Amino acid sequence: MSKLVLYHGSDHIVGQPIFGKGKPDNDYGMGFYCTESIELAKEWACGERGQDGYANAYTIDTDGLNILNLSDEKYNILNWLAILIKNRRFSTTVPIAQVAKQYIIENFSVDISPYDIIIGYRADDSYFSFAKDFISNTISLEQLSRAMRLGKLGEQVVLKSKKAFDAVQFERDKCEYADSSIYFPLREKRDSEARTQYLSVERYNDVVNGLFMRDIMGRNMKNEDFSR
Repeated sequence: MSKLVLYHGSDHIVGQPIFGKGKPDNDYGMGFYCTESIELAKEWACGERGQDGYANAYTIDTDGLNILNLSDEKYNILNWLAILIKNRRFSTTVPIAQVAKQYIIENFSVDISPYDIIIGYRADDSYFSFAKDFISNTISLEQLSRAMRLGKLGEQVVLKSKKAFDAVQFERDKCEYADSSIYFPLREKRDSEARTQYLSVERYNDVVNGLFMRDIMGRNMKNEDFSR
């Protein structure tokens, strides 16, 4: 039996999560978004200054569940990006970005419909801006890969199917209160440090030799070209 302990940051106690609820324009579409880190869940719970919250705790038996782990060696960061830009709403005035979005979706999409759980990066505001810079041809693929590790945001675990929702169990005694006076500044600090590192260092590396979006499209590169 394989069990995971998961935490969901919220401004209120969330008992048994309900399948079919949630925002369809989140990173991986509609689902229940969790983390294996209780500290990150507390930060996510305090989305605004003065808004306290809770790290809601759950256990889930993953035996028999189909899990898509985007950190697995058979996937690359463009697979993650394809899922992200299919779900997240954003606009850009850079012409290449419009073409790039469609190219990535057509050539690097992963069919997530068979999966009960998805594990992958969480695209907070700063991280989402890194992705937009890449499709706008501002940074290279190598820079994007490194930028996604700035701030140590970690991975999120997303319950997608009814089967996964039925398997998860609420653990009230493991829930913890999140004080916004502590965790909102920590959330801001994590995001700020990621942006600062990105703007001061990462955005100016590999500006000559890196692989840019224009190169990927110009060479007509496909998913198999990035097999590890």
